Amino acid sequence: MQKIKTALLSYGMSGKVFHAPFLNLHPGFELLGSWERSKKLIQEDYPTVKSYPSIDELLADDVDLVIVNTPVGTHYEYAKKVLLAGKHAVVEKAFTTTVAEAEELAKIAKDKGLKLAVFQNRRWDSDFKTVQKIINDGVLGDLVEAEFHFDRYNPLLSPKAHKETVNDGAGILKDLGPHLIDQALALFGSPKAVFGDIRVTRENSLVDDWIDLALIYTDFRVRLKAGFFVREANPAYTLHGKKGSFLKPRGDVQEDDLKLGKKPDLASWGTESESLQGLLHTEINGKEVREKVPTLQGNYFSFFDGVYESIANDKTEPVTAQDGVKVMQIIEAAIASAAQQKVIIL
Repeated sequence: MQKIKTALLSYGMSGKVFHAPFLNLHPGFELLGSWERSKKLIQEDYPTVKSYPSIDELLADDVDLVIVNTPVGTHYEYAKKVLLAGKHAVVEKAFTTTVAEAEELAKIAKDKGLKLAVFQNRRWDSDFKTVQKIINDGVLGDLVEAEFHFDRYNPLLSPKAHKETVNDGAGILKDLGPHLIDQALALFGSPKAVFGDIRVTRENSLVDDWIDLALIYTDFRVRLKAGFFVREANPAYTLHGKKGSFLKPRGDVQEDDLKLGKKPDLASWGTESESLQGLLHTEINGKEVREKVPTLQGNYFSFFDGVYESIANDKTEPVTAQDGVKVMQIIEAAIASAAQQKVIIL
């Protein structure tokens, strides 16, 4: 099996939790190391890898793939540098800060024959995969509306300065928003129009921390909501069709397990509690059905497997740069909508 030599641009939470364990597990990747600016931590977990003192030294090494997992405001600069150095790239969400930046990165990758993927790991959450199956099975009939939530109760400001200071990458719209938007686009495609309501709700917050987006399709509507003052959680996914409804709590366990240092063992990985199963209430073959639905297994490993296949066997990336462009189009439309207080036609 071809080994794809891979390096990270940061070994903070995302590098330690979301990337290194899967790169280390997958037989098709070789983790070379990470750029580490001050704290030198990666060798504590992976003693044989390198700690690069600069991005230039990292790019000068025999690296095939670079994970751009730095703050959002740096994604464009670093991803462009990676691509111009002839390396494949995976860029975390939000892909960039503007549509123009996203389109430029996509063009550079295409022109140079490189693979460029966006790290939208939440497509492989157990709860989302279950919602996707419910929709694909058609048991709800024609959809009338869907509502996705990514809610938390956390009134305190983040200790990470880049998340709480005014900059192009800060705010919940570009933090949790890309998860919700990407999932909606993966299920339903691009909407005809967008209406966005964006607020600041935490005391002393300088950045947006509450969003309510309406994606307007021809025959149905999708609402995407996220905020930090939800102590009693709504269903993460609510879908209503002409035959029935499906309500699913957020239940994916992968992030929590990774933070505890658990390794992504593929046999049992991503299995959530039965108590968090979704409720299906619909009509099947003329009979009313109201029952809990077993949740599918979540697995972020599938994203990395897709990245491997894209590079080693020239397959399409699991989340493409064009997918990233489309998410940025929704974000820009939402910002314009909130500013102008009107629906923005795409």
